[in-house]
Amino acid sequence: MAFPSPVVMLSVLAVAMAAVTFVATRDQAPTERRVDNTATIASADQAPSAEPEAEPTKEPKPKPRLERAEVYVEVFNNSGIKGLAATTAQKATTVGWTVVGEDNWYGVVPTTTVYFPPRLKAAGKQLALDLGIKRTSPAVGEMKRDRLTIILTTDAPQ
Repeated sequence: MAFPSPVVMLSVLAVAMAAVTFVATRDQAPTERRVDNTATIASADQAPSAEPEAEPTKEPKPKPRLERAEVYVEVFNNSGIKGLAATTAQKATTVGWTVVGEDNWYGVVPTTTVYFPPRLKAAGKQLALDLGIKRTSPAVGEMKRDRLTIILTTDAPQ
């Protein structure tokens, strides 16, 4: 006795399911409806009114307001200029940012940069504007993903 292959069995099952679906739904009313364009044609034949209808004005969505105090900032000195991280941290605090750390950065950074995790991109750009820093970039390597990181080089605004 030979058993049919799995492909044949699945094909027979699919045909049977299609037949059951057809029988079960054949007496239902169609769900499509006819679109009638006569209303559009009739309105085009009418004379234009003296006063054009004003289009509703779209109110722009307000941007979520950035609360500087709710964003943590770390400041690192990679310039060799003594006290640069502390001075920049003080400026950031004065503007309203929450500075949670200052230290030296060991590595090569091409220019003073504000690094941001993806969810804090707007905050990173605002911090750069507040401090006069021209470059922002996504956080890299071992940088923490819950805060902004400033790495200062010799071109840092003072």
